[in-house]
Amino acid sequence: MHPFLLTYPAFLTESSTKTQTAEIGATVIFEAETEKPVKVRWLRDSKDIASSYKYTISAEGNLHSLTINNIAQEDALGYAVIAGMSKVKFELKIKESEVKEPEKAVSPDPAVAETKPEEPKEAPPAPTGSSAPDTSGTVSDCSAPEGLPESHRPDTRQDLTGLFTEKPQSGEVNVGENITFVARVCGESLLKKPSVKWIKGKWMDLASKSGKHLQLKEHYDRNSKVYTFEMHIIAAKANFAGAYRCEVSSRDKFDSCNFDLVVHEARTTDGFDIRTAFRRTSTDAGEDSGELDFSALLKKRDSFLKTGPRAVHVSTEPEVDVWEILQNAPPSEYEKIAFQYGITDLRGMLKRLKKMKKEEKKSAAFLRKLDPAYQVEKGHKIKLQVEVANPDAEVKWLKNGQEIHPTGSKYIFESVGNKRFLTINNCTLADDAAYTCTIGEEKTVTELFVKEPPVLIVRNLEDQMVMKGERVEFECEVSEEGAQVKWEKDGVELTRDESFKYRFKKDGCKHVLIINDVTKEDCGHYRVKTNGGQSFAELMVQEKQLEVYQNIADLTVKAKDQAVFKCEVSDENVKGIWYKNGVEVKPDARTHITHIGRIHKLTIDDVKPEDEGDYTFVPEGYAFNLSAKLNFLEVKIDFVPRQDPPKIHLDCMGRTAESTILVVAGNKLRLDVPITGDPAPTVVWTKGEKVLTDSDGRVHVESTKGHCIFTIEGAERQDEGVYSVIVRNPAGEDTADINVKVVDVPDPPEAPRILSVGEDSCVVQWDPPLFDGGQPVIGYVLERKKKKSYRWMRLNFDPFKETTYEAKRMIEGVPYEMRVYAVNAIGMSRPSAASQPFVPVAPTSEPTGLCVDDISDTTISLKWRPPERIGSAELEGYGVEYCKEGSDEWIPAFPSLTESTSVIVCDLPTGEKMQFRVRAYNMAGPSLPATLQQAVTIREIMQRPKIWLPRNLRQTLIKKVGETINLVIPFQGKPRPQVTWTKNDELLDPKQVSIRNSDTDTILFIRKSERKDSGKYEVQVQIENVQDRASVNIQIVDLPGPPQNLKVIDVWGFNVALEWKPPKDNGNCEITGYTIQKADKKTMDWYTVYEQYRRTNCVVSDLIMGNEYMFRVYAMNMVVLSPEPCLSKDSAYIQKTGIVYKPPSYKEHDFSEAPKFTHPLVSRSVIAGYNATLSCSVRGIPKPKITWYKNKMDITNEAKYRMFSNQGVLTLEIRKPCPFDGGVYMCKAVNDSGEDIIECKLEVRSQVTKEDIKK
Repeated sequence: MHPFLLTYPAFLTESSTKTQTAEIGATVIFEAETEKPVKVRWLRDSKDIASSYKYTISAEGNLHSLTINNIAQEDALGYAVIAGMSKVKFELKIKESEVKEPEKAVSPDPAVAETKPEEPKEAPPAPTGSSAPDTSGTVSDCSAPEGLPESHRPDTRQDLTGLFTEKPQSGEVNVGENITFVARVCGESLLKKPSVKWIKGKWMDLASKSGKHLQLKEHYDRNSKVYTFEMHIIAAKANFAGAYRCEVSSRDKFDSCNFDLVVHEARTTDGFDIRTAFRRTSTDAGEDSGELDFSALLKKRDSFLKTGPRAVHVSTEPEVDVWEILQNAPPSEYEKIAFQYGITDLRGMLKRLKKMKKEEKKSAAFLRKLDPAYQVEKGHKIKLQVEVANPDAEVKWLKNGQEIHPTGSKYIFESVGNKRFLTINNCTLADDAAYTCTIGEEKTVTELFVKEPPVLIVRNLEDQMVMKGERVEFECEVSEEGAQVKWEKDGVELTRDESFKYRFKKDGCKHVLIINDVTKEDCGHYRVKTNGGQSFAELMVQEKQLEVYQNIADLTVKAKDQAVFKCEVSDENVKGIWYKNGVEVKPDARTHITHIGRIHKLTIDDVKPEDEGDYTFVPEGYAFNLSAKLNFLEVKIDFVPRQDPPKIHLDCMGRTAESTILVVAGNKLRLDVPITGDPAPTVVWTKGEKVLTDSDGRVHVESTKGHCIFTIEGAERQDEGVYSVIVRNPAGEDTADINVKVVDVPDPPEAPRILSVGEDSCVVQWDPPLFDGGQPVIGYVLERKKKKSYRWMRLNFDPFKETTYEAKRMIEGVPYEMRVYAVNAIGMSRPSAASQPFVPVAPTSEPTGLCVDDISDTTISLKWRPPERIGSAELEGYGVEYCKEGSDEWIPAFPSLTESTSVIVCDLPTGEKMQFRVRAYNMAGPSLPATLQQAVTIREIMQRPKIWLPRNLRQTLIKKVGETINLVIPFQGKPRPQVTWTKNDELLDPKQVSIRNSDTDTILFIRKSERKDSGKYEVQVQIENVQDRASVNIQIVDLPGPPQNLKVIDVWGFNVALEWKPPKDNGNCEITGYTIQKADKKTMDWYTVYEQYRRTNCVVSDLIMGNEYMFRVYAMNMVVLSPEPCLSKDSAYIQKTGIVYKPPSYKEHDFSEAPKFTHPLVSRSVIAGYNATLSCSVRGIPKPKITWYKNKMDITNEAKYRMFSNQGVLTLEIRKPCPFDGGVYMCKAVNDSGEDIIECKLEVRSQVTKEDIKK
């Protein structure tokens, strides 16, 4: 027989356990109803809830309720209620109330409140770290003061250079509270995701320290293309204080930011433990691991301004270096200084101060000592290096005070010149220690920190379903031998207890959790955690059910025969009691009771008429019994004539001719038919027209006195039918028909089908088996397994009568398979084929931010943002639907899903009011729709034409002859505006210039520019009587012509004076200088004398006497040198010194000249965030000294500005100006002959975003 269950779980029916929303301070009641009165469990974030002042749990019959009093922000979590094997999940959401302006809080310390000085009107920006006892505070910029317009609020932003768009700010937190640091990086210009490191101190990477007190998270916003990286510090400790650094890198870009964390002790100082300030920061078990942090010992008297839940630190005194004060103070003043600056451990600071003073002494043996600390990853090598003063000096290396000797390849000692190296190969955790290098009495010390790589889980845990009292083993495999793992049950860590309930076993990379003698309380979710991952599994425990493999059968026996009642159950340890007509059977000489393994027997020898009755077997501890009847066949001895016709006595077997004998397939079919007749009759067995004999193999025919026996070994389905037995003797014959039916287990059903999936459930359906085994199917048994597992877990023990089943308690995102067994009275079929793999997923949340982007007479442009919750399944796309206002018929806008978050719906009726909605689709189906708040009228809206002239076209566009000109000018306007281009107030020639217009921009294209293309181009966009104009100045520059009239003005000594005139053709741009060359008339090899010379006269010196020289000059503009030079008509001969020359007497000319600006500074208006330059030119002899001023303040030494001077052209570059960089800039030139001043105004405008434009 098939096993059956004796107990049933309680299943939840329809209840009000649904997600609710409440305000802070309110009371919420969740109710659940069960089918019958059972005990239920309430869970909060997978942890049991006990009755307290916060939670009230009550039960009245089938109705159970959970009351949550005085709701706080931390109560917004997931809840669940469990009854038997059923579980219902729900959530509590906190309704956001209006935020009131917090009042100014009074300092909790009365002494501080009394002595607090008057606050300045403009306080400097304070650190923005925030903390709360149970919730995480986020460190971000302080908001601007309310009541001021945005333009007048103080600028509290940092100068963001590099990759950061928001840097983590320094913060403060009390011991035991939480704090969050946030860094944001703009990914718009990055080709791939940036990598981020959080570092404490100088070298400690916090990635390997993630755990109970530290969590690192990251998030990417596809809309703003911003990466957000968060570091959560949970239940802060005093040794968490110190300096931190956040580093971000992407390919060749790198940026970093430093910030501090201050951890305040508890307000009462009675229980202060000074030892906590000297604990190392590492969580490793090593005594010397981590770094010492003394920052908790330095406390100064600060005033605190408390605003709402955030304590803002406002320091009214300048920062003081206590270490420097102690170093310079006499010992008699130490206690006074400690009292003044709040030093809580003077003795510890004096010890460290003494050590610092010793370290200040210059070492005579070491030129370069070891760094304070080193860090290396486990398995890698590291090299420690020192430089010694004496190249012949011998050094010793020590580890934790013990000398290191070279053994094998672990330690390698090297000596190169005055450098000494210690190389440690294949570093392990045992190498995490203090290392010392000594030369005589001098030494240098460092600490080596070995960073252990994260341990990954290679093979995950598997779900298990066991019977009560059995032993369970959860096994996983990690990536490294000897790694430490932590086991948890429903979020609570498991440990070895006195009852040895849990055992933990390690075998290389395998870790096993052993649970002995499981009970119903052991049901739950088990988790194994490493520092690099975690794995979940579920344990389900069922009560043991006794299965009956063989029932006892009715017996009909004759006098003096033996009666044997036999049954077989599933548990060999179960004992039982035999009863006869309700009275316990005691063993005696004729009655024997045996129990061997799973088989129980009651044997009665020498059966008597009083033995007839009802016999019952009752297993101990189970509320059911097995019954059968013993029939006594009384043989009457009568006078029989010598010849008696044969007779078949079917009624002696308790059967009639119409009864059917059932036999289970595979069992033996034995037909024992009593017969009489004298003389003994012959027996013939037939099935249909076929006579059955022993020659058939499985068939055995046997005749004894008074019986004919027909046996078939291993009955099969084809053995079913009507069997006839014929007995004959000389006195006659008799015939009887026996109907035999062969029953079997059903055929396996077809592979089940998955109709739908949920977050942790699925609905499966299957078809009944084609053959029920000759007995009606009483139900089905279902099993499931994870796709990558080989272990099937049974979902129900009671046969399930329907062909549709909802499987629950699955893990979202994990692939599963299902299979089905069919059950009839004979037993359970073979399993069906496995279903197609499926993944339990829930539909996504609805898309957010649905709005109308654009509209015309027949089209509408919609855009939205992805759902906030997508889940573990990939988003397949979005479905867009529309309907007329007042109608419920939604029409798909597209035949298939779209992956974009913006679409244009076409062919809409003009003037009709339409409603639109968008739904997100994944494997689980569509989400809830996101619908526009109101219907939209399909009609184009007039939009005023506006030209958005690009920033680079607001100044003159300079191009060289032959270059391509491609101007793209965007504009707006509806309906599509008419675009007109003109040049110098004349229409453009389409043969020379190509114009292309679209709905949003216009393009002017000149493939090969010429000098004549220079000029002022004007574009006009017009809609009816409304228009907008913009102009673009284009300057096409070319090579300059040669200078003119190069003349030799004078020759004296070794010098020649030259003079020339500028070229007629300057190439359509300013001449920037000249190149003067000389050549000896004998060789005519040309040599450059001056380059970029700006005047039109010069003196060539250092000529060789006796030589005759020729000269030529090239003109230069912004393009290049002129192609042809201007040659001097006359040559210059340098006479030899032997020739007497009497120079004319004349008064020496004074070439000195006061500074004078030849090109003024021009006032400019620039955009904030882009580099700006101010240029002018000056002349003066001697060369004047240049000084730049902003608002009459000297800015020569400020790093934000760069000054250039090239051939009299002065340039001031302002790096990424902000609105505060605007003002009056002045340039001052001074020499011995005088001075000159010129100034201009610079206006810095804020950047205009598209959102501001739409407003």
